[in-house]
Amino acid sequence: MTLTIRFLRETDGRWIADVPELPGVTVYGATKDEAAIKAEALALRVIAEEIERGDLRLESSSVQFSIAA
Repeated sequence: MTLTIRFLRETDGRWIADVPELPGVTVYGATKDEAAIKAEALALRVIAEEIERGDLRLESSSVQFSIAA
């Protein structure tokens, strides 16, 4: 499973990162790197909850993140 992290910079300097493949996975960070880390962590939590509920079954045990250009 490959997930994309997209970034947007606010006028106050904060970074927003979201994962479009997982609705609701949107976070803020003081830096782009911090936002990426928070987005990855939240995405993994969402995936884990979906697996526990039986709503998602991964074809492999690998989750990769790509940074949107």
